[in-house]
Amino acid sequence: MKTYQPKQKEIKRDWHLVDAKDQVLGRLSTKVAILLMGKQKTTYSAHMDSGDIVVIVNAEKVVTTGKKSLNKVYRSHSGYPGGFKEVTFEKMAKEHPNRIIEFAVNGMLPDNRLKADRMARLFVFKGEKHKYESKFK
Repeated sequence: MKTYQPKQKEIKRDWHLVDAKDQVLGRLSTKVAILLMGKQKTTYSAHMDSGDIVVIVNAEKVVTTGKKSLNKVYRSHSGYPGGFKEVTFEKMAKEHPNRIIEFAVNGMLPDNRLKADRMARLFVFKGEKHKYESKFK
């Protein structure tokens, strides 16, 4: 008996609409990461990108547990002297709530050459409206 290996053209990508309203950030991002990787499919193969397309709405209504909303800080460095930046969770939630979910899902995906392709299939929107409504009717 031989192990089944799916071909690239045999991969079928489904669309998933996820409502982030009143969902915990970490639990939401793990579910989305599994959908992006395609681990829920029977044809999952670790070396192939067989994941689905995920659209998340109501990004501004995501919830964190404990004191994360007060203490969590997003840090980045441009690579230049003095290029260190820190943005608090509260400020990020007011200005760019979609980035909170994107950063969380990005951290849940494995660091390999498939990560950028998987993240390109994640669409996060603030509010109920999104431009992919025709895919879900």
